[in-house]
Amino acid sequence: MVIVMKKYTFKKEERLCSKRSIDDLFHNGSSFVVYPFRVVFLSKPADPEQKFPAQVITSVPKKRFKRAVDRNHIKRLTREGYRLEKGKLYSFLQDHSLNLLLAIQYVSNEKLPMDTLQGKLGQLIGKLEHEISKSNLGKRD
Repeated sequence: MVIVMKKYTFKKEERLCSKRSIDDLFHNGSSFVVYPFRVVFLSKPADPEQKFPAQVITSVPKKRFKRAVDRNHIKRLTREGYRLEKGKLYSFLQDHSLNLLLAIQYVSNEKLPMDTLQGKLGQLIGKLEHEISKSNLGKRD
């Protein structure tokens, strides 16, 4: 009997840090909203040199949360929820030979609890898979 363990890690290589990639994402990407998040994504054919199929950046607006401690707390909860929910997304991307650039932006005016954010991130990943299927896989046929 083989036991497969999921890796619930979030490494540096999974974070979107490159200025060029971020500019490409926001200029050429598609977006949708799953409240309290706005998602901007850009999918590309898989690159064999890239270790992880998705790179993510999170942001919280200074206009809505003046205190840095509040912004950092929301970003930390968002990254934690993504870390726990990303397994389904990674298997989808590997099955379809795609790489993904992803920006998760917090749009709510109030801080929400972790369980709510994690549930919304699960919905977000499901909708993201649907949107990627609609946009990329429709072009291949």
